[in-house]
Parts: sequence; structure tokens; C-alpha cells
Amino acid sequence: MPNKNYKARFKFCDLEDEYFSWDKSRIAILPVAYDLTTSYKSGASAGPKAIIDASKHMETYDDETGKEIYKFGIYTAKEIKQIGAKPEDIINKIEKEVISILKAGKFPVVLGGEHSITLGPVRACKKIFKNFSVLQLDAHRDMRDSFQGSKYSHACIAKRIVELTGLSQAGVRSMSKEESGKSNNNLKTFFMKDMIKNEDWIEDVIYSLDSNRVYVTIDMDALDPSIMPSVGTPEPGGMGWYETLTLLKKLSQEKEIIGFDIVELCPIPGNISPDFLTAKLIYKFLNYIF
Repeated sequence: MPNKNYKARFKFCDLEDEYFSWDKSRIAILPVAYDLTTSYKSGASAGPKAIIDASKHMETYDDETGKEIYKFGIYTAKEIKQIGAKPEDIINKIEKEVISILKAGKFPVVLGGEHSITLGPVRACKKIFKNFSVLQLDAHRDMRDSFQGSKYSHACIAKRIVELTGLSQAGVRSMSKEESGKSNNNLKTFFMKDMIKNEDWIEDVIYSLDSNRVYVTIDMDALDPSIMPSVGTPEPGGMGWYETLTLLKKLSQEKEIIGFDIVELCPIPGNISPDFLTAKLIYKFLNYIF
């Protein structure tokens, strides 16, 4: 389990000890510096530190909700780094850590790192909650059974999730021919080309989730490269800032969010805007949830 006596060098929002301690915090952030299966632009392992660094410069009062969510306590756990040569090693480590966070009654937020890490918290949620759905915001369908010799590649994460529970995807605008024919009773995909023509797409996405409990995984390439260029594969035509927030806000109002992760931020030296956007997105989502 996370070391509750750990004194983080990098703390989300750079909180004072009063709002950082394990015992008093309701939210636990787990940074995971990992990008072993990255297939294009690498650098996602630097994402967690960039997010936490940027979070120090945010205003902690949310003008939309009127909340100061940091007062619920936000604990930042020790960063998990690449261990061993197999993706399974780090996925298993994350699963154990998230199980400990959930059993302690805390809300898990996992910072990647590449998208393969999402299998860890999803497995943890399966062991604790049994029945829940997953919402994936992503430019890619990620439904390959195996990629570059691994079933645990970032390109296979959706395939691994639907083997465990129901999955709805939104923002998708790129896939292989192999993935285009994939169908599964547990899988519902909302393509960006259809979302932009449907005024009710947010309601449709939320309605598609079979369970009241929802785990959310956000690949930052779901957002348009004009506001989020710092990703491994920046697909054009993505989601905007306010439509993403509107989805997360309505989702939080209608469903019980049991945890979420933010993955695939690949920091660009000299461009801090995407790092700050990602930190802000996390904080906004937490304000909607609590």
C-alpha cells in the first residue's frame, strides 16, 4: 500500500501538510512514470512530473463550482517507475496500489504514463466494486488484441478492458482496419465524426454506460492538437476544452465516479500550456465529483 509516511518532493497543488497527509486526505494521486510500449513519440513517462509541476501554479479556488476541493485533502503517493521488462510487472504493481487506496476509502487518480497502465486500476476496481462501467476518452479505439508482440500494449487497452467490464468510448477518430470490424457486447464507440453532428452526444454517451458506477480513463489525445499538442499521436479533429468539461460535469452529476486516470501527456520542452491544461482538467474533474 502507499507509504502514508512518505513525504513527497512533488505534491499536487503543492499543498501544505494539513491537506496532504495520507490519514486526512480523501483523494490519492498515484504518479506512474512509464512508457515502455510507446510506438510513436515517446516521453509519456515524464507526464506525471510535468502535471504536478504545473499544478503548483493553479488557483485552488474553482470559479465555476465555488469549491476549494484541495480542502478534502489530496495525497500524492511516491511515483511508480518502470520495473522489469514486461508491462505486466508495472500493471500488477499499479493494481495492488489502487486496491490499497480504495480499501482505505480514498478516491484514486492515476497519472500516466502511457495508456497501458489503465489496466491496473480497472482490475483493482473489478476486485472492489464488481459491477461498474468504464468511459474512455481517446482519439484511438485501442482494440488490437496484440501489438508489437504484447497483449499489454497501449494499443490494446480497450480490448483488455472489455474482457473485464463494459466500455464506452468517445472522441475516437483513428483506428486500424483490424479494429474497425471489432464488435463486442461490452463495447460502445462514439466516433468524433458522428459526435460533431449530434447535439445530444453527451447524453447518449452517459446513457450508454450500463452501470451507475463509472471509472474514467482520459487519453489526452482525445483533445484537439490545437490545445493539446503534447501527446504521442496528435490526431486532428479532437474534442475541445469546454465540451470535455461539460461531459465530465454531467457524467459526475448522473453517475458515481469511482476513480480516473489521465494518460499519454508527452511534455514538449518550452511549451508548458498542455501541462497546465492537464493539471487543470484533473482539478476541474475533482471539483465536479466531490
